[in-house]
Amino acid sequence: MKPKVYFFCLFFSCLHLALAQTSLKFNAASGLVGFPNIGVETSLSKKYTFQIDATASLWKSVNNAPLQLFIVIPEVRYYPKEANKGFFVGTHIGGASYEFQKWNYINTDYYQKGYSVLYGITLGYQFEVSSKLNLEIFAGGGYNQGYYKGYLLSTGERYDVAKDYNKSSELIPYRGGVMLVYKLK
Repeated sequence: MKPKVYFFCLFFSCLHLALAQTSLKFNAASGLVGFPNIGVETSLSKKYTFQIDATASLWKSVNNAPLQLFIVIPEVRYYPKEANKGFFVGTHIGGASYEFQKWNYINTDYYQKGYSVLYGITLGYQFEVSSKLNLEIFAGGGYNQGYYKGYLLSTGERYDVAKDYNKSSELIPYRGGVMLVYKLK
């Protein structure tokens, strides 16, 4: 592709995003428990939107074990009625970085540090509250492929025997809540 054509396409793509219906979002449910989740959703067409959101842990540790987490999930959503109105289904591929005790190691001397690739779906519903405000209820999950190293809390040394990373995969729920949605346009 010639540079002028590339620039032209990029310029009009950015212009579309700037003029498209865009919303800022905050997950009130996760924010209350110290895991703020913020996002941006923009219309792609009458029934499709693109959302990207991030979740982070405000906790350094809980029960003397680390609890640090950062997740980013870009997602394409389909609304059968109209974008940002009513029921939707979304599909995503995201990533996470973490240092915490996996659920099956709680109250032990072990914790894990690594990253995950997340593939899944989200189901939800957006209610219009006013011309500038929506309320969104959603839940999602899917396949989590984790790559991590295991450490002892007491010494900081590795407890596992893997040369590089341990691998773990499971189908799990990993997102959900109640989003306050502020419509910019």
